[in-house]
Amino acid sequence: MFDDKKILITGGTGSFGRKCVQQLLGRYKPRQVVIYSRDELKQFEMGRLFHGKNIRYVIGDVRDAGQLRTAMKGMNFVIHVAALKQVPTAEQNPMECIKTNIHGAQNVIDAALTNGVEKVIALSTDKAANPINLYGATKLCSDKLFVAANNLSGGQGTRFGVVRYGNVVGSRGSVVPFFLQLVKEGAKELPITDERMTRFWITPQHGIEFVFQAFRRMNGGEIFVPKIPSMRIMDLAEALAPGLKTRIVGIRPGEKLHEVMCPRDDCHLTREFNDHYVITPGIEMVFTADYQTNQLGETSQPVPRDFEYESGNNPDFLTVEQLRNLPVD
Repeated sequence: MFDDKKILITGGTGSFGRKCVQQLLGRYKPRQVVIYSRDELKQFEMGRLFHGKNIRYVIGDVRDAGQLRTAMKGMNFVIHVAALKQVPTAEQNPMECIKTNIHGAQNVIDAALTNGVEKVIALSTDKAANPINLYGATKLCSDKLFVAANNLSGGQGTRFGVVRYGNVVGSRGSVVPFFLQLVKEGAKELPITDERMTRFWITPQHGIEFVFQAFRRMNGGEIFVPKIPSMRIMDLAEALAPGLKTRIVGIRPGEKLHEVMCPRDDCHLTREFNDHYVITPGIEMVFTADYQTNQLGETSQPVPRDFEYESGNNPDFLTVEQLRNLPVD
């Protein structure tokens, strides 16, 4: 699908972007991959790993609509990753989070429409479902923008979709590198927000492959949700630091005990495929799409009444041993 195509990745110097570029170059023959981000040092460092005629680095912020339009010229596909993601930081700096996660999302949409991009996938988060924090609320707004954007293209142009999944193992700012750093520094205990806490857990490789598949599967307007395991925070602590004491420090502002990816209130819109769920658009679309069947010919069925996909009641939980064997880089 990506052979001889041009792909732009916003926020492409982050942990997802780096592994995504690695997969694109290792498995396909893209005509060009454009890394769009605002961090020149990260671009320099990434350029030492990935370089050549088919790689281009563009300094720019998703808040800059003009630069986005310029960078997106001639692109076939866009993966929108750029976001302000730290929950406590977003709580303390709400307007900055809004500028990037909402205004930036609209800028990506406008640039894609202006340049006739074929398909756009925006990365979301489980925190966008029933949000209680500013980060989650901005990502819910972003999700709504990308779903509705399909109608702006008049049914004949750019198609937009969303991929929503949970915590990525070892990603920047996640709990795994934080715990590992504490262990490396000789900490006598690990800080635990709440011993009951659970989270959805996905490896970087799985997340990237799911995004690639979403491009192939999408009709336009879907929110794709992978079926992934959950983990208990106490099991994670035991996996990373066997026998080390823990200390309960309390839930941080904007945190939940459990995360949701398919809310109960959206169960009438949710369809179950073999390895994922799809939340179909809640608005009328200007084009006709059979959301029971995707573009790969995979078929689905409606979820049960009152269905909710939550990390705390997920039937699939990782064991301590499984957590210990997961890749963290």
